Amino acid sequence: MSHTTGVRQAQKQQSRRALMDAALELLEHQSFSSLGMREVTREAGMSPAGFYRHFRDLADLGVALVEEALASLHLMIRAAFAEQGEAEELIDHAVAVIADHVRAHPAHIRFIARERFGGVRQVREAIAAELERFTDEVARALAAQPVSAHWSEADVRMVAELYVDHMVLTAAALLEADADSGQRIAATARRQLRLISVGRRHWISG
Repeated sequence: MSHTTGVRQAQKQQSRRALMDAALELLEHQSFSSLGMREVTREAGMSPAGFYRHFRDLADLGVALVEEALASLHLMIRAAFAEQGEAEELIDHAVAVIADHVRAHPAHIRFIARERFGGVRQVREAIAAELERFTDEVARALAAQPVSAHWSEADVRMVAELYVDHMVLTAAALLEADADSGQRIAATARRQLRLISVGRRHWISG
C-alpha cells in the first residue's frame, strides 16, 4: 500500500468514525427512528454528501452501530463466562463484569437497550441476530458443564437465553443508576442469577 493510499484509508476511517460517534452522541437523548441524516452530518462536521461515501442510508449506519456495540457486549458476555470456580464466585464475577462494561461503554448499552425493540426494522433485526449468536455461544459453554450433562439441547438453550437476556437487562438498568441504586440493582442481579443457578441444579430436563 502506498503512502497516499494509506492516508486516504485513514481519512476514510476517521470520517466514518466521526459519523458513528455523532450518531451515538445524538442518541443519548433520542431514538434512532427520530434521527435525521443531516442532523448526524452536522454533528460530525461533514456535508450531507459525505455521508453516502460511508453508508447507504441511516439504517445502514444503525446496523454498523449494532455491530460495534455488540462486539463490545460480546466481550462482556465472554468475560462473564470465562472464569472457573464456585457458583457464588462466578455470579459475583459476572455482575462485576456487567457493571464495569456499563461504565466503559455507556453509549453502546444505551443504544442496544433502546433499539432492541425500537422502530427501525433493520436495526432491530440486527440486534436480534447478534443476540441469537451470543446465545448459541453461551449454550455451548453451558452444555460443557457437568450440571448440563443430561439436559436436552432445547433446555440448555433456554437457560442460555435467560443468561443473555438477564445480562442485557441488568446492563440497561445500571446505565442510569446512581451509586445507591446501582448497588441495589447489582444485589438484585446476583440474587436472580443465584435463583437460575439453583434451578439448574434441580431441573429435570425432558
